[in-house]
Amino acid sequence: MAVTHILLIEDDDGTADEILLELATAGHAATRTATLRDGDPLARGGDIDLMILDRQLPDGEGLALLADLRRDGVRTPALVLSALGSLDDRVRGLKAGGDDYLAKPFALVELVARVEALLRRPNDTRDTRLIAGPIDLDLLAGRGMRAGRPLELLPRELKLLEYLVRRQGRIVTRSMLLQDVWGYSFEPNSNVVDVHMGRLRRKVDIDGEAQLIRNVRGQGYVFDLPA
Repeated sequence: MAVTHILLIEDDDGTADEILLELATAGHAATRTATLRDGDPLARGGDIDLMILDRQLPDGEGLALLADLRRDGVRTPALVLSALGSLDDRVRGLKAGGDDYLAKPFALVELVARVEALLRRPNDTRDTRLIAGPIDLDLLAGRGMRAGRPLELLPRELKLLEYLVRRQGRIVTRSMLLQDVWGYSFEPNSNVVDVHMGRLRRKVDIDGEAQLIRNVRGQGYVFDLPA
């Protein structure tokens, strides 16, 4: 797998050296910083394929930097590392904009596996304005419209619609949505996907309009434009 650059923001020298060595062994180039101050401009520089950042850093909380980056439109995949490993901590990391969360201590082989899984995801980081037929999504402003009609989307609904639009004409499964939109590496015993998709479909496809989002029985959902 060709990787341009990985940014590691980790203040512990021993941990950082082990991660850098393991990444290099796996064929990945990486740059390390120990503070948010030094990591911020690198994360915004545009030549980073993935970020790995610790939460507890000398000059602040890593999640604060991540949240700022997401608000400013930086969508580079991010793996959060932390000794804080409770469910609440993991959820907080994902809500701040993390794509994955790995609690310390961890096996280096698992870290590399998670890095490569994130790098295999479709590259959704470039466009912040998506137009597909009557759908117009402004991802930076957090707004969506259909043929000029505001969709009044909640953040999760906007992310779901973005995910579907980027995969126009392809069936996306519930497992894909749980992993890529919710950040779950497991399937919870609930109908969370179907509930959110039902709300989204009612907002996007109202009476009298062509159906854009379809439920493919037993498989998942598909966004498609009428012929």
